[in-house]
Amino acid sequence: MATPETEIVVEDPTAPASDSPSVVSTRTVDIVVSLLLLALAALLCFDNWRTGIAWAPDGPQAGYFPFYLGLILAAASLYGLITALVTGAGAAQTFLTRDQFLRVMQVFIPTLLFCLLTQWLGLYVASFFLIAGFMRIIGRIALWKSMLTALLFAIIMFVTFDIAFDVIMPKGPLEAAFGY
Repeated sequence: MATPETEIVVEDPTAPASDSPSVVSTRTVDIVVSLLLLALAALLCFDNWRTGIAWAPDGPQAGYFPFYLGLILAAASLYGLITALVTGAGAAQTFLTRDQFLRVMQVFIPTLLFCLLTQWLGLYVASFFLIAGFMRIIGRIALWKSMLTALLFAIIMFVTFDIAFDVIMPKGPLEAAFGY
């Protein structure tokens, strides 16, 4: 039986180094996110104002509630922006290091390519490439296991969605060659 003082430590050999240089501070991210949310709130308020925010004889117009939700979002965004600018909190805190950024890009770039490839190759072929690539490059799994897993996944998803449930999914030239 383990004692309560025993601590199990599992270290990730591929974890980002603790001395990696900072890419962006927490304060900068707070300001940028607050500005983006404020812009979204302004867009929501304008569009719902255009739709109608008054109380009609039969009840609220279509933009009534969304307009006020946009105002609440704008107020919260302004509060976050003013807090970040006035207090300066997070200016010295690292939000993202270079090694962490590279790890995020290892997932983001293939996922973006997956979205683009889906338009030309179809969902199932693009999924095959995404899964096989992730397993091989990031997971460092044997090529044959990566290819087999990706192929089985794509086939199972094709059978499930296109054959069993008859759901329309983006298809490419391979599916067209098989008559789907």
